[in-house]
Amino acid sequence: MPARSATASASAVRRGRTAEPELYDFRRPLTLPRDHARHLEMAFERFGRQFGNQLTSRLRTLTHLTLDGLALSTYDEYVNLLPTPTAMVLCTISQTRQTAMLQLPVAATMVWIDYLFGGDGRGDDREGRELTEIELTLVRDLLQHSLSDLEYAFAGLAPLGITVRGVQYNPQFVQAAGASDAVVVASFTLRVGEREDALTLMLPADIMLATLRAADGPVARSEDERRAAALAHADLERAVQDVPVEVSVRFRPVVIHPRDVVHLVVGDVLPLSHPSTEPLDVVVDGVVLAQAAAGSHGSRLACRVVTVEENPS
Repeated sequence: MPARSATASASAVRRGRTAEPELYDFRRPLTLPRDHARHLEMAFERFGRQFGNQLTSRLRTLTHLTLDGLALSTYDEYVNLLPTPTAMVLCTISQTRQTAMLQLPVAATMVWIDYLFGGDGRGDDREGRELTEIELTLVRDLLQHSLSDLEYAFAGLAPLGITVRGVQYNPQFVQAAGASDAVVVASFTLRVGEREDALTLMLPADIMLATLRAADGPVARSEDERRAAALAHADLERAVQDVPVEVSVRFRPVVIHPRDVVHLVVGDVLPLSHPSTEPLDVVVDGVVLAQAAAGSHGSRLACRVVTVEENPS
């Protein structure tokens, strides 16, 4: 009897969890598999060591770039977390013409410039300060040499020939990628002498993950892992078959002007562009999946599917 009560209590707890489900876009998964994350971390750590060595030799002061974390997010989420103002060094990836971005405080670049001119690294901490043309030329040249080590660090993962393009200061005005595009963001701590600054490096996720996904295969998994993956795939397929979806049958859309919409009144007639001899569209989530002829089934309206369309998207 106590065991039965405990089971009933556990069931009640499970029924009481009414958290809202979150939409998940399978075309843009924003989670990194453990193996992929480890490969990327090793590449970014190699880059950090080379970057620190480059700055040490150019600034003539001890410099370290340490990886703090790695995340996969959308570009919009990444930009919204950046401070304003900040130095965003925009770079072009030679192989794909996509944009990569190195972000760091403007004051950190002022310290570099002070060291380049033989100073003691005091820099310039004035708020809102931007780089002059001469300072920008020095920083661009310094970063061009340092970021070239990305190609070496990621040699086994993706081609990353980087060319520094320029610097921007307001994240909200920079559209380096689509708002919903997936990006890999590496967070670093940069130590130059006694100074520490937070630095981030953003790279397009597609070129980062394509090689890693291609490397995944039967050889990379054990027999137990392949069996578990097959069971998970079967469970997911069964669950998807039971997900309710809304199906609509519609006429071909008609295009009218806004002035016509705002002046609509009861009794107005909108001519449709759909020929009376053509079937209607069967639509799921905005995608036309089939065409059907209108009719009736008993006392209800119905439609008979006459063609099915294969949509590759």
